[in-house]
Amino acid sequence: MNFASDTAAPAHPKVVEAVMAANSGMAASYGGDEMMASLRGKLATVFETEDFDYWITVSGTASNALALACFCSPMGAVLCHEEAHIQNDERGAPEFFMGGGKLQLLKGFGARIDREALEGALAGINRAFTHQTPADVLSLTNLTECGTAYRAAEVALYAGMAKEKGLAVHMDGSRLGNLLAGSHSSAAEMTWKAGVDVLSFGLSKTGALGCEVIVLFGPARAKFEELKARAKRAGHMPPKMRFLAAQAHAMLEDGLWLKLAGQANARAAELADVFTEAGFELAYPVDGNEVFPILPADVARRLHAAGAVFHPWPGGCWRLVCSWCTPAEEIAALRAALAA
Repeated sequence: MNFASDTAAPAHPKVVEAVMAANSGMAASYGGDEMMASLRGKLATVFETEDFDYWITVSGTASNALALACFCSPMGAVLCHEEAHIQNDERGAPEFFMGGGKLQLLKGFGARIDREALEGALAGINRAFTHQTPADVLSLTNLTECGTAYRAAEVALYAGMAKEKGLAVHMDGSRLGNLLAGSHSSAAEMTWKAGVDVLSFGLSKTGALGCEVIVLFGPARAKFEELKARAKRAGHMPPKMRFLAAQAHAMLEDGLWLKLAGQANARAAELADVFTEAGFELAYPVDGNEVFPILPADVARRLHAAGAVFHPWPGGCWRLVCSWCTPAEEIAALRAALAA
């Protein structure tokens, strides 16, 4: 009963097969290979546009940090939620890559920025005031660290507010697949059509070995050469990039990434029912593949003793995450352990 994280899950067999298939013959290095180039067609289909550029990294931290560094100056700030991954889980990588830029933390329930908090932060920007660090970027995490969602209309609203003040808009989409699998919106509607300039498009949590795509939309493409230069300097231009591109090909082929995300979401919905039917409240809505029940310490200990793996979460709840391969039997086993 391992509900520790979707990053603990194995890669999907089709991803492994694609990497093995790419392991033949010679190919241009450092992103100059045909596999990398042909990925453009698949991304164009997913995002319904040709007006983009992209680069691949092996981790969400690298994608977020590189993306933000291209848009936030060393003397600027990134507006984000106080529980955002870039704040709590990346060991200062964004600030390090930005060379002095800082994160400006905003509040809101379920790791979603409150509109009032964003309005206040934007209203407070005064670029003429030497003593202040003005914001250059708004970063939204979708799904958030609490498994909650910004809907496409909300993304568009927040992006519009940010752009009125001259900010770029970044989206941390490490669980974008889980978001879209539980939404009526398309990838395009959730990103560039809503005003997102740069996306950290996550595939690792959904079933890849380690594959995250930084996507620059529209005018943000002007940052592409800088992005590549930063990637090289930071050690994120591996010589054999065809193996990263092969993972993306496999995940995007026939919508596999969305199918796998949907499987994880379905298991999470079943898991949520286990807790609510047993009389336990959930701290946050289940908009994807994460469940946050509020459990007494003795109940959590009992589940751990029965073999369930999951972790405490700030605010007195616990986080359980389902992956593309979470079996129904593990949901049933947890139900039995809860009832014992």
